[in-house]
Amino acid sequence: QLQLVESGGGLVQPGGSLRLSCALNGGISVIYSMGWYRQAPGKQRDVVATITSDGSTNYADSVKGRFTISRDNNKHTVDLQMNSLKPEDTAVYYCNTDAISWGTRRDYWGQGTQVTVSS
Repeated sequence: QLQLVESGGGLVQPGGSLRLSCALNGGISVIYSMGWYRQAPGKQRDVVATITSDGSTNYADSVKGRFTISRDNNKHTVDLQMNSLKPEDTAVYYCNTDAISWGTRRDYWGQGTQVTVSS
């Protein structure tokens, strides 16, 4: 079973930076897109950034110019560098991948990591 293990969340002051990391473990055949999503209390889960297998990226308008997504295809990891953080970035951040594991292609999700931006 493919597992996504996230790390790097925490509490940071407005204007600060955090780096989230996600490692994919177990039963990986093919990894297509990878990405980060977030969900604030009382809101739906929204896409933050995605990156394809050839490195093409897309960002939510609210994070363009502040966040950078990157991936290492050899290590099966995806990172999210978050700069100039704002209180409205506070949410649980989830790692996601569209991948084939043990013959099944579907979306896989991490357990989520809390990011809190507050003074």
